[in-house]
Amino acid sequence: MRKWKWNRKKPPIFPLLVLILLLFIAFSILHSEHTIQLIHENPDHGRSHQEISPSTLVKPNLSGHFKRAPEVLDRFSRCNSTVEYSGRKIAWLGDSRQSGGRSVRPESCDVFSGKWVFDNVSHPLYNESDCPYMSDQLACHKHGRSDLGYQYWRWQPHNCNLKRWNLKEMWEKLRGKRLMFVGDSLNRGQWISMVCLLQSVIPADKRSMSPNAHLTIFRAEEYNATVEFLWAPLLAESNSDDPVNHRLDERIIRPDSVLRHSSLWEHADILVFNTYLWWRQGPVKLLWTDEKNGACEKLDGRGAMELAMGSWADWVSSNVDPIKKRVFFVTMSPTHLWSREWKPGSEGNCYGEKDPIDFEGYWGSGSDLPTMSTVEKILSNLGSKVSVINITQLSEYRKDGHPSIFRKFWEPLRPEQLSNPPSYSDCIHWCLPGVPDVWNELLFHFL
Repeated sequence: MRKWKWNRKKPPIFPLLVLILLLFIAFSILHSEHTIQLIHENPDHGRSHQEISPSTLVKPNLSGHFKRAPEVLDRFSRCNSTVEYSGRKIAWLGDSRQSGGRSVRPESCDVFSGKWVFDNVSHPLYNESDCPYMSDQLACHKHGRSDLGYQYWRWQPHNCNLKRWNLKEMWEKLRGKRLMFVGDSLNRGQWISMVCLLQSVIPADKRSMSPNAHLTIFRAEEYNATVEFLWAPLLAESNSDDPVNHRLDERIIRPDSVLRHSSLWEHADILVFNTYLWWRQGPVKLLWTDEKNGACEKLDGRGAMELAMGSWADWVSSNVDPIKKRVFFVTMSPTHLWSREWKPGSEGNCYGEKDPIDFEGYWGSGSDLPTMSTVEKILSNLGSKVSVINITQLSEYRKDGHPSIFRKFWEPLRPEQLSNPPSYSDCIHWCLPGVPDVWNELLFHFL
C-alpha cells in the first residue's frame, strides 16, 4: 500500500489562498447578518459608542444649589423667547451611558400575556353605584350606558393565574402605609378604581376624602392608611400642574427637575407612577433650571418625555431603597380612536363597541412603540428599584371599555357634535368598574 509522505512535497499555494479567502468571506457575511439582527433588536446599536460631550449633560434635581431659586411654573408662565433644542441630555445616576445598567430577573410566569375571559360571576369586583367616590367622567352606567358587558371581563394569563383579589389582605398590606398614585388622568382613574375596590369595608365615619387638589387623599382610620393621588401628568415640573386648570396652548416643563412633585411623594411607602398621553399632544417647551432669561427650547414630545423621565429616574435611583419603599411604573394606556385598525373599512372609533378585540397580539396606533422602547430602556437601568406593570397589550384588546359618550362632559356639546356621537366620544379614559380594576389586580399580585 502506498504511503503519503507529507514532508516530501510542499502543498500548492494557490488552493490554500482560495480557502482562506472563502473563510474570510463567510465570516464577513455572518458578522454582517449578526450586526443587522442587533440593529433590529436594538435601534441604538452602532451608536452606543458615541460619547456625549460633558457640556451637554445636565445633572438633574439640583434646584437648591442655585443662588436664586428658579421661578415656580404655573398656568400663567410664559417663555420670553423660543430657540431650537440645544441637545442637552439628563445625566442620571444609573444611566447605562455611565454605569452599564443592571439586569432584571424575569417573573416565572408572564401575567401580562393572556386573554380576556367573560366572567359575570366574580366580576365586577364592586358596583358603580356603591362607590361614593366614583368620578362622573368614568361612571358610564350612570350616564346612560345600558350594555354592562364591559364590567364582566376578567384577565386570564396564559400559563398561570393572577392572585385573586382579597379586600382584607390588601388592607393588611396597606396598614400603617401611604399608597400614592402619581401621574395624569389615567392614573387618577386607577386611583379611583383602587378607592372603590377598598372603601366598602371601612365604616363611613372612619373614612374621609380630602377635596380635589394637587394631592388628594383617601384616609382609612382603622388601618392608619391612605390611598392618595398626586397630579403630575409630566412627572417633571410644568405649567400644567394645576389639577383643574391645565388646558394650555403652550406646554412648558423644567426637564431637569421633579423636585416640586417629589417633595410630596418622597415619604409614601408605595408609589405608582405613569406618564404618556400628555407627551403626544405636540411639541413641548423646555425651560432649564439654570436658564436666567426665560428662553425656552422647543422639542418633540417623545424627546421631552425622555428628558423628564431621566430626571424622574435620577430621583428613584438616588432615593429608593426597594426594601423600604416599593415603586411601580404603569406602562402606557392605549387609545382606540380609529376603528379601521380593528375593523378594516370602517370610519368610526370606540363608540358603539361592546366586545374586546379577539386577535391576540393586536397593536393599534394608540400605543406608540418607539415611546415604549424609550421607556423600557430607562426602566431597565433602574433594576430592582422599580417594578413594571405592563398594562399596554392587555388594554389594547379593550376597545369596548371606554366611556365614549357615556360620561359627564365639562363643556356644553354643540348641536353638530350631538348629531354625530363618534365626534365627541371619549376613547381615552376607561369606564369603572372596568379595565383599571385589572391594573389594580396586577398591583395586588405584585405586592
